[in-house]
Amino acid sequence: MTEPTNQPPEFAPRDLWADDAALRDAVAREGAGAHAGRIETYARLAGDALYALSFDAHRDRPRLRTHDRFGARIDRVEFHPNYHALMQAAIEHGVAGLSWHAPAQGVHVARAALSYLHHQVEPGTSCPLTMTHAAVPALRREPTLAEWAAKAAAPHYDAREVPIGDKRGVTLGMGMTETQGGSDVRANTTRADALAETGTYALTGHKWFFSAPMSDGFLVLAQAPGGLTCFLLPRRLPDGARNAFTLVRLKDKLGDWSNASSEVEFQGAWARRIGDEGRGIATILDMVMLTRLDCMLGSAAEMRMALAHALHHARHRSAFGKLLVDQPLMRNVLADLALEAEAALALSMRVARAVDAAGRDAGEAAFARIATAIGKYWICKRAPAFVNEAQECLGGAGYVEESILPRLYRQAPLNSIWEGSGNIQCLDVLRALHREPESAAAFFAELDAASGLHAALDAETTRLRDATGAPQEAEARMLVERMALALQASVLLRANAACADLFCRSRLAGARGQVFGTLPAGDDVAPVLSRAR
Repeated sequence: MTEPTNQPPEFAPRDLWADDAALRDAVAREGAGAHAGRIETYARLAGDALYALSFDAHRDRPRLRTHDRFGARIDRVEFHPNYHALMQAAIEHGVAGLSWHAPAQGVHVARAALSYLHHQVEPGTSCPLTMTHAAVPALRREPTLAEWAAKAAAPHYDAREVPIGDKRGVTLGMGMTETQGGSDVRANTTRADALAETGTYALTGHKWFFSAPMSDGFLVLAQAPGGLTCFLLPRRLPDGARNAFTLVRLKDKLGDWSNASSEVEFQGAWARRIGDEGRGIATILDMVMLTRLDCMLGSAAEMRMALAHALHHARHRSAFGKLLVDQPLMRNVLADLALEAEAALALSMRVARAVDAAGRDAGEAAFARIATAIGKYWICKRAPAFVNEAQECLGGAGYVEESILPRLYRQAPLNSIWEGSGNIQCLDVLRALHREPESAAAFFAELDAASGLHAALDAETTRLRDATGAPQEAEARMLVERMALALQASVLLRANAACADLFCRSRLAGARGQVFGTLPAGDDVAPVLSRAR
């Protein structure tokens, strides 16, 4: 048998902290340096054991068992054991709850870094981890749900189907979307009828997307007598009985294979109200900001893992007499990808710092409000084309399931759809500009903080002041793209990043093509490539 030659070595095990200068710098810059040891530990675990576990967790998709062998309804979702091992590692290391069970300055940034690392190796499990993390502020608003809030924040994973009183930790899912409404949740028809016990209701209706149906509880929206309201719906009642809902089927999704998503019918399911009747959307706003941040982090993580594989391949594969990484056109592609990946991470971590400070700094809260929508739109839009370009760097090997790139490619479109598609994000930015002058002021304060550092950003800041004065809805996508690029440039310039000048010249001032690998000829990309690998 012919021995293979001219092949790269195995990608893993890999130290995802030591290999990622942009991450290390962002953690320090955004105020999480005190947590670096925790992050470094998880980075090594993620790049080794968790990376290995992820392949079977992804390939062996969840299965729905509606009935047991005796005919009793059980609605159980079964997973490969590696799924549970990944969830346990993530929760014990703080991916879901660090922000809440170990509060300290910079802890949201540290948790963001943990989420970024986890998503690189197994993005499907990021869905229940994100929802569990994001649900805690809403649960804390309702004193009767204190046990739920504490156990959602706890660093303990327990996959058993038992009441939460028998558990040290719980996970949360969500059910917002219905067939007739989609993103227009005000059109929801699921009905909530008040029960005798104050604050409890019986829910009747459906959800078209019921995320992570194996979770212990779910935050759902339903129409109470006072209007659209948020509820916590447990899977198991305190006495251990199944709650009155059935899983209709699991969604057959493009990607996100390790995670289960479902359709559900409520048949008088017991639920407890969170917040006042008619205030359902207001109640979940904190969740939306947190989940949108994780969409940004997830897309940045997919970019980083795809780039790491492309760089690894190019450094070891020869063609036409020299290594791929030494060939000018390939260097242009790789450097362009590296610019994009670092800019995505830099903005995501800057937003994480704003979220961290939002409770004590009105300016940071206003910035978080608009920047999450801006970043969620742009970073998530860039991920699919980015991952495909990285696949092309590997050629046919990047199209084969034995690499992680097909998984990343299937995963890449999800974050632009989840928690509001691109149009929803752009409309949200327009609303912030029109109705929240403090958000517009915070946006320009962020750009002004880099004033004088690069002529291209200074000129674009001036143009954006005019463009945001009376923006037209039909042009919102172009406006939000420009706002995102300006924010990324500002963060990179103030960080004195090696890629900042080239990013500004190629994204703000230069004429470049619509694909990656179109940096201006003659630019020295060596510092960018050196930093990326």
